[in-house]
Amino acid sequence: MILLVDFLCRFGFGLAVGLSVTPSRLVPSGFFRINLLVVMGLAFFAALLAASGISALVAWMAGGASFVAWIGSAAWLARRDRPGITACVLSGMLLAVAVGVVVSLRMPAGTEVSGGQLAWQFISALLSGLVVGLTVHAMLLGHWYLNAPGMEINVLKRMIDFALCGWAAQFVCVVIEMEPQFGSIAVADRALVAIVSLRFLAGLIGLPVLLWMSRKTLDVPNTQSATGILYVACLAAITGELAGQLMNSL
Repeated sequence: MILLVDFLCRFGFGLAVGLSVTPSRLVPSGFFRINLLVVMGLAFFAALLAASGISALVAWMAGGASFVAWIGSAAWLARRDRPGITACVLSGMLLAVAVGVVVSLRMPAGTEVSGGQLAWQFISALLSGLVVGLTVHAMLLGHWYLNAPGMEINVLKRMIDFALCGWAAQFVCVVIEMEPQFGSIAVADRALVAIVSLRFLAGLIGLPVLLWMSRKTLDVPNTQSATGILYVACLAAITGELAGQLMNSL
């Protein structure tokens, strides 16, 4: 259960960051309003699960993020850009705190964990959320071109670039984190080998290829085809990050 709460908080954090860096002067307010409701749903579900006995603090942080996202959605409905962006930032910050608490709860019981190790795991978790959230955010933005075909295509290009930057930072972290473990992975442990393979093939190798393909498709330009590729990229990102969470829990 804690794995699902962790993923929901990371996912919501990444989406909130994506909305925070999206230029409101170039994207219709309806996009922010609807996708803040998505953040609200993710945070609310995480709060419900956390309240079942996982952590009261996580439940309060996620619940607060859900409430702020709902307020922000109302602000975007009234086309109040500044309060709307503030709600995006604040909900992302609350979910980041929730991620930090979950990371500390997932540390092995009875072992001493240094502040540096905890900070490293926290940064890694936030990068994981950025990869999923920014990829899904780019896909949702690409889909919005069906509603607003006159929207500047450079906005979508920029969001894909942000997703690629998030992937690059996470790739470095994963390689540094896993390098000491490569020799200890037993080939006979088929389940672990399958999870590691899925982690690399979907999240660390397949995802950047799909993002790059989508980015090049926009040079044609063809937003519908690029969005279709981003749909597949979302599946790769989610699959890769879930596999990564399973690896860390083993």
